[in-house]
Amino acid sequence: MSTASNHYVIDTEGLCLRYKGKLALDHLTLRLPRGGIHAFVGANGAGKSSLFRVLLGFEPATAGSARVLGHDCANLSQDLRGRIGFVNEEHTLPGWMLVRDLMRMQQRHYESAHPQRWNGARFDEVLSHFNVLPEQRVSQLSRGERAGLNLALALAQSPELLILDEPTLGLDVVAKRAFLEALLQSSVDDGSTIIYCSHQMDEIERVADNLVILERGQLRNMSGPDEFCERVRLWVAEFPFKAPELRELEGVLEVQQLEGLTHIVTFNQSDSLAFEARLKLLGARRVQSMPLGLDRAVSAFLSHGHAGARRAA
Repeated sequence: MSTASNHYVIDTEGLCLRYKGKLALDHLTLRLPRGGIHAFVGANGAGKSSLFRVLLGFEPATAGSARVLGHDCANLSQDLRGRIGFVNEEHTLPGWMLVRDLMRMQQRHYESAHPQRWNGARFDEVLSHFNVLPEQRVSQLSRGERAGLNLALALAQSPELLILDEPTLGLDVVAKRAFLEALLQSSVDDGSTIIYCSHQMDEIERVADNLVILERGQLRNMSGPDEFCERVRLWVAEFPFKAPELRELEGVLEVQQLEGLTHIVTFNQSDSLAFEARLKLLGARRVQSMPLGLDRAVSAFLSHGHAGARRAA
């Protein structure tokens, strides 16, 4: 194992995963540094869940390589699995068990392999955000309370890597706030590396240090959310007659006609003055530009990718 691989919590090289002739992961090379909260974003079918299955050793790769915590994902030991936490949107737990009995079962399981890793105080602290009592039966808990219990169980094992796949799906606003507050506090206190997969940009804006965009099994962007937004710009142009075709201009992601004005979203438009001059040369009477929020910026970025794939097909 090379020293360089230890710098990354996830390290894939040319990773492919094929289902019935379709590439769910398409030569994906991704190196994710340790620490912080990494938000994974992408449309359905982007390859996020496929990547997690390979990383957790549930699915063998078709080609390429994948390492997690410096180890080959094809040969994860029980000890290594104990250093990885996973919470998905289902929050499936044995309904017949009491909360305290479920906690004790998990504690015994992890203490047998990692006696020093189980953090009972962390479990109690996270669970306190959700008003869940130890004597409650799991079947009596709401979806939000089960989500909180799942997070408490995952964080109590003191994971080096915690993967959260749509963990707040279906939660009401109160439960979602409690979940995010508990997650942020634990991230600061424990120093775990967290992968947070969500379609909700308000959540991403609140928690993410790093934004990873996947599309059709390929890495399309990896940067801080603020840095990504700085590379996306909205232009509003007024054309006195019919607007020219603008979609083929370099860097244009999206073009819309709204209330007689042409709205153009661009990405990596390095020379703003030159682009403004180009629009005026094409007949624009007035041109304004402004930044975009994360939700709108990611939406335009992904929509452009889908449109390009349709044209190629």
